[in-house]
Amino acid sequence: MEKMNLVSGMRSTGKLHLGHYMGVLTNWVNLQEEYNCFYFVADWHALTTKFDKTENLRQDKLDVVLDWLACGIDPNKSTIYFQSKVLQIAELHVLLSMITPNNWVERDPTLKDMVKILKNKDGDTSDNAPQMSYGLLGYPVLMSADIMALNGGVVPVGVDQLAHLEITRDIARRFNNIYKTDLFNEPKPKLTQVPLLCGVDGQKMGKSFNNDIKISDDEATTAKRVMQCITDRSRARKDDPGHPDKCEVAFKYYQTFADEQTVKQVECECKAGQRGCADCKRQLGAIINEKFAPIREKRIELQKDTDKVYDIINEGNKKAVAEAEKVMQKVRDAVNI
Repeated sequence: MEKMNLVSGMRSTGKLHLGHYMGVLTNWVNLQEEYNCFYFVADWHALTTKFDKTENLRQDKLDVVLDWLACGIDPNKSTIYFQSKVLQIAELHVLLSMITPNNWVERDPTLKDMVKILKNKDGDTSDNAPQMSYGLLGYPVLMSADIMALNGGVVPVGVDQLAHLEITRDIARRFNNIYKTDLFNEPKPKLTQVPLLCGVDGQKMGKSFNNDIKISDDEATTAKRVMQCITDRSRARKDDPGHPDKCEVAFKYYQTFADEQTVKQVECECKAGQRGCADCKRQLGAIINEKFAPIREKRIELQKDTDKVYDIINEGNKKAVAEAEKVMQKVRDAVNI
């Protein structure tokens, strides 16, 4: 039985952090065994908010792929490609934009989030702040084209992203109805239950918030960042009984990265006032460094031979183009264009 196409991507934001690893990459690696996976670097999407800051775009794209490969995305099992190299996506985006009602994109929650990013750009919230571009307005339609150009049947999403995927299902259904065809799948969500990994300050982890720990950080940088993690604010002295349930970041990291026995030991010693927060975070830093050591070593080796990495990307580009062209031939016939 032929595997169903699964499509997912990431904006080309540069080196990825531990939130990406726990929230996306571990799931992507597992999905490779079950689906025909297409993973793309969304460089067009990056331009919706960073159209004027492209000086690092090519390096950012490479860094994303380096992290993917180091974390276990296997080019023999998955197709890795750059969005901008599959021009069929742009063609489909134009055709889909002709049939998509304006109010559909305006109510899309992802678009609303993107607008907030734009409004807060460089801290400028005045009337002179950058306005929403035509490209940003079309973000949800381009996202749909990403999926539909490969006729994706499955898209991995978190519960909070279900509405984000629903517009693609609506557009696919509308296309099929208008052109009297069953060409497009209505992609189904593949729900992920991984909880959000917060940044060292307790807020959402993100490069722009300067609260992240990158997958590729060296041991010293990781240890330093972990020492910045917020712990139990109510604890005044080292030997005061602690409250792991009130430890805003560090204990959550233990629960994510440490084994069950270590988590229980930390919890008991903290409650008994037998370990200080500084010592606790030093141990946590060592645990995270040990876990990511093989990934970081693999990334360093990949970085020594970027020609090989680009060969993987170029091969993936070709595979994605071939798959998308098969879909677009049927689309053109359906539209009579």
